[in-house]
Amino acid sequence: MQRSVFQNAVHASHMGFPVELEEMIFSVQDGMYTSINVPDNMNEGFSHFYAEVLRVKRVAEEVSRGKNLVIIFDELFKGTNVKDAYDATVAVTEAFADNSNCTYIVSTHIVEAGETLRDRTGHMQFLFFPTIMEKEVPRYIYKLQEGISADRHGMKIIMNEGIVNIIKGA
Repeated sequence: MQRSVFQNAVHASHMGFPVELEEMIFSVQDGMYTSINVPDNMNEGFSHFYAEVLRVKRVAEEVSRGKNLVIIFDELFKGTNVKDAYDATVAVTEAFADNSNCTYIVSTHIVEAGETLRDRTGHMQFLFFPTIMEKEVPRYIYKLQEGISADRHGMKIIMNEGIVNIIKGA
């Protein structure tokens, strides 16, 4: 599993190591949980979705015990249909947001979930990485901006790569 710069910095700083960042302010927490690329569990007969549900449940149990945690969820519930993923992302994120002991980072490409959460809560910060299209080619600058992305480049990138034409034999 590939770890983010943020995860590495938080982990290293909790162990007393220096971190290679311009600036970082944090408080020592009781632990860190992530839900990033949770795999199927073939031995237990769990699908990707169910394995992720169990992971989120474990985090919820720890939060309910009053622990101070760093929690990172990437694309919650992507192993189910879009409607359930939207509903579950909103419900779970909203419930976690009521707990101020923890620091949460939740990423999603379900823009509508972000918009709903922004409308329902006043204590969340919304950030995104913009994509800049240069002559039909995406460039990723990896600099956070405030707000919710309005980027809609997915189909453009797919068409640029000619995937549909390849399939159709054109």
